[in-house]
Amino acid sequence: MIQKKKVLISGVGEILLEHSHRAKYMNLSIRPFRGIRVAVPRGVSLESAEAFALSKTDWIIRHLPRLKAMEQALRERQKTQSIIPIDRPAAKARLIKRLDELSQKHGLPYNRVFVKSQKTRWGSCSAKKNINLNIQLAGLPETLMDYAIVHELVHTKILNHSRDFWEELENRLPGALRFDRELRKYALLLV
Repeated sequence: MIQKKKVLISGVGEILLEHSHRAKYMNLSIRPFRGIRVAVPRGVSLESAEAFALSKTDWIIRHLPRLKAMEQALRERQKTQSIIPIDRPAAKARLIKRLDELSQKHGLPYNRVFVKSQKTRWGSCSAKKNINLNIQLAGLPETLMDYAIVHELVHTKILNHSRDFWEELENRLPGALRFDRELRKYALLLV
């Protein structure tokens, strides 16, 4: 069972300390509508995680106004954007078809594809060249959907976010960094 604990830090508010099987190091994250969380590796006590969070109080306080501004901007955008419910079978078929088209166009073959509903990622690629795509991609503007798919296809060649990766992505999809920034604005869909 995953251990978790909420602690209250003066000037900051509530912080979630949570053991994570994926964490290799203690990791502090601040996310809109999710708040502040410390991912704690196995074998590290929640008391150590609390001390870690306390040591980062100044950093957290500096970033809280930005968090509040992001939450407000996302609330405003949510009021003006209507998110159409997704027809899951049609969305899956559309994503797989587009993945196949872009794979052929760019000469980047993949092994298998899985289309899932994910909360934190638009997509991922494994070392075996298996690609996961978030079904919510089908509800995005086509340019952003294509960007996310090509991003994962480039990972079949370069499995990290190094300079080489970004250069390769930019060569295949000019304006990739602009698309990446634009896609981040749609993070609310993943919440």
